Amino acid sequence: MNGRRNGPVGSPGAAAAGAAVSPAFPHHHGDAAGQEKLLPEAPADCRKTNGHRESGLLRDSLHILERNGVCHVISEDYSYKSEPYYTILTAEMNGKNVRPASSAVLEAYVVPMCLERASLAGIPVAEWGISQGYVPLPSIIYGLNYFATSADYFLVRDNAKAQEVIAHVTNKGKYPFCYQKLPPDATVHSCVSIFGRTTDSCAAIAGLAEKVYQIFSIPLVTLVFVKNRDHYLLSSLSSAKYSRISGDERALLTAYLSSQEFL
Repeated sequence: MNGRRNGPVGSPGAAAAGAAVSPAFPHHHGDAAGQEKLLPEAPADCRKTNGHRESGLLRDSLHILERNGVCHVISEDYSYKSEPYYTILTAEMNGKNVRPASSAVLEAYVVPMCLERASLAGIPVAEWGISQGYVPLPSIIYGLNYFATSADYFLVRDNAKAQEVIAHVTNKGKYPFCYQKLPPDATVHSCVSIFGRTTDSCAAIAGLAEKVYQIFSIPLVTLVFVKNRDHYLLSSLSSAKYSRISGDERALLTAYLSSQEFL
């Protein structure tokens, strides 16, 4: 794996900011695009946003933040068999108190498991089911095969599109998929959560982001919601790429990494 690791940060922190809801697309891609240019006077591992220096927020970089006896692992992606996943697993095997837990990241990125755990904790979740062919319309579809990622989802409103998507995510019937039936006027939204905090999001989503963090303890994650009138229902959790987060989100994450925000 092409990974980059920064050393532990162990000093105390400071406070945080608000939340951003950006509209999701019918087919959402989680792969990283180009990086921002480095400032000429800044060192290669130190970038500046909103007055904060970015401690190596580069593609695939991994950060370890130690606070009050807890080891927080910060990364763009916590997929099974990735470097962040094995970093967490190694820390657990060495008896360290590490967040997120390996079990939490495994459950967080498998949509049915994520929604079941969130629902048991009192978080409102989208109505969902597992199928190999049937899907109600309109729906959101997530793949469940070994190579599927919750960052890729499909919004289907007619039978022709649904059959095309199902053939793709099931590899022509070899695997099941997860569907979430959408209410007639529902819309799909997403936001990035940083240690359970968001920037410029409405109060409803900010509160849900905090609850999700209390369950899974993932420092950097994308939350997808279904909005039905004034209610938000959790649809999925997925990775958040450094190159795709907003300037305010970068500033908030950098503040945590540079000990300017308290955990």
